[in-house]
Amino acid sequence: MKNASWDSYQLFLQVARLGGLTGAGTASGLSPATVGRRMLDLEQEIGRALFSRSQTGYRLTQDGQALLDHLQEMEAAARKVAAWRQSGEGGATVRVAAGTWLAWLLTENFAAIRMPGDAFAISLTIGEARASLAYRESDIGIRAFEPEEANLAARQLGEVAYAVYIRRNAAETDERWIAVAEEEAISAYLRWPHAHAAAGIVATVNRPRSLPDLVRAGAGKTVLPCFVGDLQPELQRQGGELPELRHRQWIVMNAEDRHRPEIRTVADRMTKLIKSYADLFAGKRPSRG
Repeated sequence: MKNASWDSYQLFLQVARLGGLTGAGTASGLSPATVGRRMLDLEQEIGRALFSRSQTGYRLTQDGQALLDHLQEMEAAARKVAAWRQSGEGGATVRVAAGTWLAWLLTENFAAIRMPGDAFAISLTIGEARASLAYRESDIGIRAFEPEEANLAARQLGEVAYAVYIRRNAAETDERWIAVAEEEAISAYLRWPHAHAAAGIVATVNRPRSLPDLVRAGAGKTVLPCFVGDLQPELQRQGGELPELRHRQWIVMNAEDRHRPEIRTVADRMTKLIKSYADLFAGKRPSRG
């Protein structure tokens, strides 16, 4: 058996994580045909079938899942070495993973997260998917549920409330809805319009960040976290809170890394910032005209 190159393993990781050749091709800059050929070569080199192939994508076999687990452990070890090296050089980077609206709050208050004179940089990854820290993909994440992984540490930050928002002084009878496209609607509040008002959806976007803009433009109404909608002077709630969407949230870190000075510093500052907005997050300060 030949020894596969690390490049081939990295390409395998992209196919496994993105579910097929197209996503891996986009991420790697290779054509889907080239990616497919490389995966066949990798299977021949290691002598195991890694994927079950179908028209809907590439699904990992048992051997494929085992390889993914091994490679993620290798990645985690490599990241740990890189963090150790950076800390010795005084150039550490703290990687923060947050959803669209938490990231918005962090960027609006960035001076409270990284201050002049700090010896570290911050890398902010924005997305609706669950923050993954088990293999050190990120150093700090925000989650809407308490982590079950044994190697993660968490701090509870409070509760998050949601409501329907319309343009201020818009007609209460307007039944036009704005939503994130169904295939992109990962979070419960993004799925709510599809579950309860699908027939009224007149426009969709692929990212939540555009929802308030469309509501301000008078295109319709949407569901937003109260800490977002209540801070928008041109928006107002239509009705009360949607209690079925309320959830707690946690700041999460890898248990081994949480005591690193730069990670602890950023986590402490994020905790202080988010808790200072506790009433807004909980929907207790609705905006008024």
